[in-house]
Amino acid sequence: METIAVLLQEPEHLLLSRLELTPPGAADVVVDVEWSGISTGTERLLWSGRMPMFPGMGYPLVPGYESVGRIAFAGPESGREIGQRVFVPGARCFGPVRGLFGGAARRLVTAGAKVVPVAESLREQGVLLALAATAYHAAAGAAQPDLIIGHGVLGRLLARLALVAGAPPPTVWETNAGRRDGATGYRVIDPAEDARRDYRAIYDVSGDSGLLDTLIGRLAPGGEITLAGFYAAPLTFAFPPAFLREARIRVAAEWREPDIAAVNALMADGRLSLDGLITHQAAAPEAPAAYRTAFTDAACLKMVLDWSSCS
Repeated sequence: METIAVLLQEPEHLLLSRLELTPPGAADVVVDVEWSGISTGTERLLWSGRMPMFPGMGYPLVPGYESVGRIAFAGPESGREIGQRVFVPGARCFGPVRGLFGGAARRLVTAGAKVVPVAESLREQGVLLALAATAYHAAAGAAQPDLIIGHGVLGRLLARLALVAGAPPPTVWETNAGRRDGATGYRVIDPAEDARRDYRAIYDVSGDSGLLDTLIGRLAPGGEITLAGFYAAPLTFAFPPAFLREARIRVAAEWREPDIAAVNALMADGRLSLDGLITHQAAAPEAPAAYRTAFTDAACLKMVLDWSSCS
């Protein structure tokens, strides 16, 4: 069994390639992918070659962890059914080719336990499930944000989830004027226009490793900064201002299964809207140009590949 997949051979050298698939086992499913999203965080770092080393890192690789498709085969121990539309958070099914995170392909083989059934009505918006779960996980068990840094997809989801949770509307900082629109129920401003220095819970999703001193200066005494982005460079800060405020710095890890279930339920009953977050779509054969647009065009919040033209 084969598939057509996005193959990142080396930094900034990306193409579509036909790859052999690992045969499915009794607990596995085969998913015919309909749409896959392009992450402007981790995938940008893989594409640019700036991803810090971690276990499994290396080229060539198949990127992607935001895929939605239909189950074409379900093993007897998979717990899934043929025809279900599911979210697939990546796969490792390409033999010697690394899957980091292995979701950007026309067909995938993965454990049935790893896929998540999604509503038919979500269609391509289903690729946003991982980002929504990441935003949910960042604030789970912590204070809801009153300041969010960055109005990309993750920042917007954090703000929407804060409102769903019944928290006061957060303020969002965005330096790019073109990204300040699309807010409903909260305000997005240029940080230069904000004089506040009493924020209790600041959530940074910008990925900017040089912001900590600025954010510490905006904290109320005992306030907390949550690092919810992904940072390629080391983070440092001046100790005295943090000491005087008795500041706390927290790192939010990636989502867990309960986070996926929680946001899936919020979307299913209409409490969490994903409208307006997907700004660009491209046919999968246009992947090289689509990835470059996703990573270089500030107007592109989320790029989605449509795999329907690939067989």
